[in-house]
Amino acid sequence: MKFGFSANAFREYDAGEAIEIVADAGYNGIELLFDEPHLYPPDASEDDIEEIRQALDANDLAIGNCNAFMLTAIEGFHHPSYIEPDTDYRQKRIDYTKAALRTAAELDHDYISIEPGGPIPEEKSREWAVETFVESLEAVLPIAEEVGVDLHVEPEPDLLIETSEEFLEFAERIDHPRIRCNFDAGHLFSVGENPVAAFDRLAEYVDHVHLEDIPENRRHEHTQLGDGALPIGEFLSALDSRGYDGFVTVELYPYEETAAETAREAMAYLEDGGWV
Repeated sequence: MKFGFSANAFREYDAGEAIEIVADAGYNGIELLFDEPHLYPPDASEDDIEEIRQALDANDLAIGNCNAFMLTAIEGFHHPSYIEPDTDYRQKRIDYTKAALRTAAELDHDYISIEPGGPIPEEKSREWAVETFVESLEAVLPIAEEVGVDLHVEPEPDLLIETSEEFLEFAERIDHPRIRCNFDAGHLFSVGENPVAAFDRLAEYVDHVHLEDIPENRRHEHTQLGDGALPIGEFLSALDSRGYDGFVTVELYPYEETAAETAREAMAYLEDGGWV
């Protein structure tokens, strides 16, 4: 397997600086942030995209993932979502995702990660939310097909799809080959799942993995590797034994103030464990 680090911890740096730091820390790849202040697809020019290409080439760094989950350029991590009751507001997320697919294609990357619907509105049922998420993605999928880029839905605590079973139900409901899973081990651990068992359940849908530690009480709080209770060694051993050869991206966005140091410390943890 290959290891990357997510640029969403580097919001106090520009994208080029983040790429250089992640490469210097010893990672194979970087998860690009498709949001301000890095590469925001609706506003990204050809020159912006070329600058990213050149920075990646200069630092011999691959793209591990294109993160199209966070959307602080409009409001925040989760809003606008794919299941906003306000259709105009929901359309902003749909249009953003179309732009993200096109930008990933221009960077010759095969997938983007997206939020799993969003928070279910208080006045709406789960059934309404699932149906609305399906309708939103059906508006996006023609672009995914056109440019050849997959949509990796990422289960997350407190959003529409939290668990591996909920992802499988959704995948069966939408039934489209471009719908895949962005497997976040910490998220699934936070909702009470065993990450190894969850990976085995979802493996046929997984091309990219997020990794962070999680506190002992399983609160959804991205924590430096080795500082929490997630069985990281057991999980990585399982990936290795199953022949997983994709990217494992360390995602520690709460560490913005110490992003460079945090990336280096996470790599040191992986090196000490014999994973790199």
